[in-house]
Amino acid sequence: MSTAKKILYKLIEEIPESQIPEVIDYISFLKSKKNKETFQDLTSADESSIEFWDNDIDDTVWNNV
Repeated sequence: MSTAKKILYKLIEEIPESQIPEVIDYISFLKSKKNKETFQDLTSADESSIEFWDNDIDDTVWNNV
């Protein structure tokens, strides 16, 4: 286990029980933010692929398939 995680566990053990929901909310927010960034990266990659295939030559070929 990394030193940072050990420090985090120690801090969590020391906070009052009433503040744990806030910690859970914040960690959930961080995970959600990371998932959103990953999704945006995938969307950007997808859009760049679409631009490559969006041309008159390919449209003509696929229209006759």
